Amino acid sequence: MAAFVNQGDHTVTSRRTLPAEWAPQSAVMLTWPHPGTDWAGMMADVEPVFEAIAKAVLRFEHLVISCEFVARLQKLGHQLNQYAEENQLPGRVITVPAPANDTWARDHGPITIETEQGPALLDFRFNAWGGKFPWEKDDALNQHLSNAGVFGTHPLTPVDFVLEGGSIESDGNGTLLTTSECLLTPSRNPSMDRASIEQKLSELLGANRVLWLNHGYLAGDDTDSHIDTLARFCAPDHICYVACPEVADEHYSALAAMEEELQEFRQADGTPYRLTALPWPDPIVDDEGERLPATYANFLIINGAVLLPVYDVPQDEEAIRIMTDLFPDREIVAINCRPLVYQHGSLHCVTMQIPAGVVTV
Repeated sequence: MAAFVNQGDHTVTSRRTLPAEWAPQSAVMLTWPHPGTDWAGMMADVEPVFEAIAKAVLRFEHLVISCEFVARLQKLGHQLNQYAEENQLPGRVITVPAPANDTWARDHGPITIETEQGPALLDFRFNAWGGKFPWEKDDALNQHLSNAGVFGTHPLTPVDFVLEGGSIESDGNGTLLTTSECLLTPSRNPSMDRASIEQKLSELLGANRVLWLNHGYLAGDDTDSHIDTLARFCAPDHICYVACPEVADEHYSALAAMEEELQEFRQADGTPYRLTALPWPDPIVDDEGERLPATYANFLIINGAVLLPVYDVPQDEEAIRIMTDLFPDREIVAINCRPLVYQHGSLHCVTMQIPAGVVTV
């Protein structure tokens, strides 16, 4: 049987919800690459990807950019705001100088919940996916943004619990989707078992159901199988997921087992989920021949659009077509994210959405 647990409601002190990604947003957060990160030898390749993401976001909403290199940040803010003004776009850029170890805003950025008092930002601990890389600057970044007034009067609350945004998916109605490989890894919260983690997710995020995937992985992934590389809510009753059709591929067995788990999951009313398989891109390898984690599941939903990572492979066209079917009311904006996978992430990994009502310009 697929893991399907925590179906009963927990008692929480106040009503709170983790919005679905398709809920209205005020801004998207980017932590800009700089030569002090692992991108040092790839700046000429990776900055155009960030610029493409930034310009796409500004067509629909505001953008928050932080960077350790102040001169680069100032120039960037001026150029992007000029671009938005010249093209009469609704978005504007807020820039904040702040130190950072890397660029994965999805995992070190704040997680915003809706409460009876309005939006509230939670500053979970970040330890670089269980201490794999330096992390201290990234863990402090949200406080820099708060001190700069980015979040207005909305509180930023420190939480003594390791949780990355890429490790959880919300349907906006109290159901979370996650992986046991990630959340139960001892290097994150070693004193906590599945039940205590579920209780924590209920107390902090208002979850009354947690769907655990016990299978599924991507070679080259540093995150211990983040859900946002494998399976995503595209509506409260609909999940899209990575599928590998190649029996000889090393991913085939794990992803087939994940597909079976998804088929056994049920919505809160007991009905099965609608499921859509995403294309399997041709392998991308680094200079040493190691497989890189390219996935079409790493898309970002924003106001009026979906930003879809593509990789300059034949399957890109089918991925765009499927995404158009999944989100008929949103524009699909394809962005070549091939350079991002050389540092083992993609589009969703470098972004964090901030819900409506938080960021104002």
